[in-house]
Amino acid sequence: MSLTKDFKDFAFKGNLIDLAVGFVIGGAFSGIVTAMVNDIIMPAISLVTPNQGYTKWALAGGKIKIGLFLAAVLNFFIVAISLFLLVVIIIGQIKKFTSKPAPVAAPTTKACPYCLSNIPLAATKCAQCTSTLPAPA
Repeated sequence: MSLTKDFKDFAFKGNLIDLAVGFVIGGAFSGIVTAMVNDIIMPAISLVTPNQGYTKWALAGGKIKIGLFLAAVLNFFIVAISLFLLVVIIIGQIKKFTSKPAPVAAPTTKACPYCLSNIPLAATKCAQCTSTLPAPA
């Protein structure tokens, strides 16, 4: 097999294309969440702090930028919760409705009518009580 054919088979398989589409959509979603946190949520939280925006929240004389860190943490939690909802709930429901139930296996044993122990279906004598079993109907 040629290297070109191997690459073509690899690159155009459905899983790779699905992964690329998911990566692009995930990057776009992350940008939306970042904009929402930086431009809507954190400025709204800053309204309750006196005379300073969240970008100026700092500790240790301004060396530790706590406001920017809190915005990044909030961004992470929004993305994590969204992925949780997507993967666990929505895809779980899709799998539940599209999966077929497992086939029920035929029984391989039966109960001895005398001692009620489990014996193979084809047995003519019980190994536990040594009774001769009636012929199958």
